[in-house]
Amino acid sequence: MLTAFARAFKTPDLRKKLLFTLGIIVIYRVGTHVPIPGVDYRNVQTCIDNANANQGLFGLVNMFSGGALLQITIFALGIMPYITASIILQLLTVVIPRLEALKKEGQAGTAKITQYTRYLTIALAILQGTGLVATARTGTLFQGCPVASEIVPDQSIFVTVTMVITMTAGTACVMWLGELITDRGIGNGMSILMFISIAATFPSALWAIKQQGDLAGGWIEFGTVIAVGLVMVGLVVFVEQAQRRIPVQYAKRMIGRRSYGGTSTYIPLKVNQAGIIPVIFASSLLYIPALVAQFAGGNSGWKTWIEANLTKGDHPIYIATYFILIVFFAFFYVAISFNPEEVADNMKKYGGFIPGIRAGRPTAEYLSYVLNRITWPGSLYLGLIALVPTMALVGFQANQNFPFGGTSILIIVGVGLETVKQIESQLQQRNYEGFLR
Repeated sequence: MLTAFARAFKTPDLRKKLLFTLGIIVIYRVGTHVPIPGVDYRNVQTCIDNANANQGLFGLVNMFSGGALLQITIFALGIMPYITASIILQLLTVVIPRLEALKKEGQAGTAKITQYTRYLTIALAILQGTGLVATARTGTLFQGCPVASEIVPDQSIFVTVTMVITMTAGTACVMWLGELITDRGIGNGMSILMFISIAATFPSALWAIKQQGDLAGGWIEFGTVIAVGLVMVGLVVFVEQAQRRIPVQYAKRMIGRRSYGGTSTYIPLKVNQAGIIPVIFASSLLYIPALVAQFAGGNSGWKTWIEANLTKGDHPIYIATYFILIVFFAFFYVAISFNPEEVADNMKKYGGFIPGIRAGRPTAEYLSYVLNRITWPGSLYLGLIALVPTMALVGFQANQNFPFGGTSILIIVGVGLETVKQIESQLQQRNYEGFLR
């Protein structure tokens, strides 16, 4: 990986792209520390110092925003509205025939779906921004803080609307910065910003582990956490690269006096075909009951049960529910993202077949069978990666949103591998162009 970056910096055009990407990252990180108007920044810092900012109901969203959510800055919502909008549009593509037709139209259809994603992102940003402002005004954002109700001193309608508009504009700016990286930089812009948001919380979280430790001034706990993180990263890299290759043979065709086809290739089926999406789905779904219970009044039985069982990451019911949801969403997402019948039809159309399997429906059934078998270890791997760090780090007073947790590791490793692959492909393409000249 370091070699690829070193070679990229020696290449003039790639060096410009890398420097442009770094410039956008700097702008993004500056925006995460600029408070929105109407917020008492001193009271916010007081509440953050008195409570662990990684814990609580908003821990996951705060992690994806790079710590900007609990500081109530202009980029407080981060890229979560865009991620949510992208997932919703991807799910609706299977349900709504119009979106499915747009997806098959190629570049023009993809551009239209991207436009719909932007509109939905703004709508979700308005909704989430309103919820965050309402939570900050009531003091619920920092439970137990003595000055939590004084975070927003002026609670007039004008100030509230201004705060929501500012955070919505910040989300639109983040979306624009991500698209700039995609067009003029290196890698997928939204993925890069997500990577930076999570990596930005590493130093403070690791130092907190060191300060909370008792062995050798906390250095034993610090070193243990680093070792566990490296082992988990190695495991994730190994599994993310693993794939089942289905051999495909194309028959020869005679067109005039020339023969076409006769080549061999393969269909790569990754062990983790669903990526990070099931973990995000499961986390978001578990986030909803806790959010409803937090805003519900009274002390009803269902509210007490939710607060006791579905808000603490180390509770057995929370762990079991989280694991089951990850496995379920892994199968669900693979089912909607990979269509064996469509793949089999395309192979049959171009004269391709799997050796030993008849073309058409038998091929689709074989692909579905292999996909189901390979999704089982992939879904179990996702569940274990998401839970093992949580259980192992409980002794260090960490929680499910600790940076070396499953969600963080999967995103960081996935984005890192994808970015390195894109850099290597551009280097290889540049070498081929130089050879052809």
